[in-house]
Amino acid sequence: MRLSLNVCSADFHHFSEIMIPLKISLVCLLWLYRISSEDTVWQRSRPSITHLQALSDRQSLLVSWQLNHSSLLGDVYEIQIGRTLNHTIIYNRNISVPSIDSHEYTWTSELPLECVDHSVRIRSFYNKSVPSPWSSWKTNDGAQAMDKTKIFPFQRVLREGTSAMFCCVPPLGVNITSISINNSPQPLISISDRVKAITVEKLNIIKSFIDALSIICSDDAGNNTHIFNYVSSPPQKPENLSCVTSDMKTVTCTWDSDRKQELDNHNKKTHTLHIQNSDQPPILCEQLSCTFPAIPQLEEYNISVEVKDLLGKETESYSFNISDRVFPVVERCSVSPGVTDTTVSWFMLWNLTQVSLLCQVNTVPGVTTVMTCNSVREFCKVKLEHQQPSTRYTTRVRCSADGRLWGKWTQPVTFKTYPLVTLDVWRRITQLPDQNSRQVTLMWTPPVTGSAATVNIKGYKVQWSQGGRNQTELKSSGQTQAEVSIGPGQCDFTVQAVVSIGSTVPAQITVPQQDDQDKNASEKWLSSNSAAGFNLSWAQDETATCGYTVDWCSLGNVVPCTLRWVKMSEGNNTLFLPGRHFKAGCRYTFSIFGCKENGHRLLEMQTGYLQELKSVPSPSLIRLVRSTSSSVMLEWSYSEDDASHPAFITGYLITVQELGSVTLSGDVSDLLNVLVSDPHRKSVTIEGLQQNQEYTFSVSALTKEGPGQAASITVRTKTNYSSLMVKILTPFFLLLGCIVLLWPQRKTLQRGLMGIIFYPAGMNIKTPELDRCLQETGEWLQSQKPEECRSCEIEILTNRPLLNYLTLRDPEALNTPPPPGRQSSLLTRPLSCDLLQAEYCPQLWGRAPLQQTTYITNESYFPTTELDLCQTQQVTLSDVK
Repeated sequence: MRLSLNVCSADFHHFSEIMIPLKISLVCLLWLYRISSEDTVWQRSRPSITHLQALSDRQSLLVSWQLNHSSLLGDVYEIQIGRTLNHTIIYNRNISVPSIDSHEYTWTSELPLECVDHSVRIRSFYNKSVPSPWSSWKTNDGAQAMDKTKIFPFQRVLREGTSAMFCCVPPLGVNITSISINNSPQPLISISDRVKAITVEKLNIIKSFIDALSIICSDDAGNNTHIFNYVSSPPQKPENLSCVTSDMKTVTCTWDSDRKQELDNHNKKTHTLHIQNSDQPPILCEQLSCTFPAIPQLEEYNISVEVKDLLGKETESYSFNISDRVFPVVERCSVSPGVTDTTVSWFMLWNLTQVSLLCQVNTVPGVTTVMTCNSVREFCKVKLEHQQPSTRYTTRVRCSADGRLWGKWTQPVTFKTYPLVTLDVWRRITQLPDQNSRQVTLMWTPPVTGSAATVNIKGYKVQWSQGGRNQTELKSSGQTQAEVSIGPGQCDFTVQAVVSIGSTVPAQITVPQQDDQDKNASEKWLSSNSAAGFNLSWAQDETATCGYTVDWCSLGNVVPCTLRWVKMSEGNNTLFLPGRHFKAGCRYTFSIFGCKENGHRLLEMQTGYLQELKSVPSPSLIRLVRSTSSSVMLEWSYSEDDASHPAFITGYLITVQELGSVTLSGDVSDLLNVLVSDPHRKSVTIEGLQQNQEYTFSVSALTKEGPGQAASITVRTKTNYSSLMVKILTPFFLLLGCIVLLWPQRKTLQRGLMGIIFYPAGMNIKTPELDRCLQETGEWLQSQKPEECRSCEIEILTNRPLLNYLTLRDPEALNTPPPPGRQSSLLTRPLSCDLLQAEYCPQLWGRAPLQQTTYITNESYFPTTELDLCQTQQVTLSDVK
């Protein structure tokens, strides 16, 4: 271009200045035309696809092509991918590649490549704007089904959490009707006229009996095609990778994995260890560990662990110094127990003389002991102290090289220390008839820190001293008590067990002198509030310098007594005894002793029941002390302080019943109840009774739960003759007073009485006619029968009290006119009928008397014709002469 411009300048130098711009423009147009001609020639060259490879397991197409022309600035290419014979475009993308003659591009398909044909073509752009012609289509053929439908992907391991497409390729002339995943139909996607597909979002690992993903294709010919695919997780990078050595000869590397290995073998993972700074070949490892021989003279190791499967691979690196990763191993640990200490010994598995060892001995229960092991060729020993006798322990050992890396603990070794036999001794003191003699019963329990089954007790040795005199008595292993007679002074006792293994501690107890024991002891009653147990408490005793002892009889306050006791430390003045050791209805007395230097002294006695019962026995020997016409005095016998009673006696209940008094239910009613609140009072006087009446008196003992069984006695009260004489003489004196008052009028009264009692002179009453009239009236009433009701009329009379109708017996009321509407019916009936109806008055229980009376008259019960019962026989004054 520069040469052309120079020529133009030379040839047209002599032209006028007006023509120069025109000529320059013409030359420039010629140069542009030349360039355009060259571009047109270049544009005709097209890229050619040299290779198309299908990677079916990855569902990818690898495209390779070449160009005849390259640009120094790099090329831009457009790639298109089409499906089926129609080359339906499913992918179109522009890519930039370096300026080289050969190019490659990999495309991954969501649909398996076997499902349908996939074709690729490509073209280039010059200066990112001028395109070249398209290359020819390069096709990767899909699968063809001959006689049976094919399903893709087929038995492939799919990545967990991703989406996948499944297709069904049927033979010619067959159509796919449905596709299901694990028997679940899915929506169909048409890929071509015959090929159908489905899409599954977010694949999950199948956790079922089959442990696979089942795909079933159904066609219109009624055929079903069934295959399996598998879902697995990709490899995971090893975590917490570390390496140790126990003998400086082999190295063991371990790592962790949060994901468990799948049970199926469809995606088996391989683990390989590479020593990067050596020429050693890769080492095939286990799932979580790898062991390889140490390389001589190599201190620093650079390793990597690779995990690989069908879905990919992961790698983790690690560097270490073998001298810093010594992991000592204890081969054997043994113990030699004692009573309060134990010797533990062990030796190492490998000779590690080049390093110093620090070992730990852990004991449960206990603490961890740290010690230095000076020589690994001999046993390392340590003595564990301050252990409890007859106690089971567990110990284990581990060691470390300079305390930087601790080895594994040995298997726990269990042992038991030898027993230290100690006896719990108590005493019971009984005063003999001789005031200067006492009998002491010593009692002891089996070993506290060791049971008699594990301790071979040969016997017991009992020693006591009083007044400078010492005595010894041996007891067999089956005996747990001894009886010793002592004087009134203080006596010291010692009881020691004789054993074949271990050791024993003598148990000591002091019996105070006779004058100091059991003085000023208080008594207290316990209230039984709950069956859970006894809550005992007492006042602190400053003189009790060695604690307290509480004893009681295990069967209550009845003989024989099996003594039980509990010893408590100084300052502890409360005790809870669980109810499972006691029985309801039994009286227990707890004796509380204070321990002093010169023996135990009784401080307090507390008596109570775990639970009081109601069924106490009845009193006996109830007798009548005195009886009057209105009162009765009774006495009875009862042992209210008897220890065999199932409850405390709080008093007595006397129930009085009057014979002949019966309630509606048929029981004899209680006349009154008398309560005696003092249990020691056994007599009572009951007043307010009736004379000459039989009464039943029942006496029962009272407890907190109520009255117990009752004892009864029947008593008749006396007759009050003075009141009887008053009742007899009172009418007599009243009659006498009347005679005195009426004596002046005696003649008038005499004439009146004679006129009432005797018939008048000449009066003759026809008795047979009156009898016949009454007989005929009775026969007529018997012959009447009830008739059917012809009509009923309800008549409401005027409001008048019922008493006015009852006064119809008065002869004056007969002259009173009846109420309106009732006059005819009243006059046509016999007088006796009206009187009977007027006297009938029904009574309603629990209601107030009626204020008005309603009469219902049935006309059919009364004849319409008048009937005179005594029509033929009438008595008049004319018949009396």
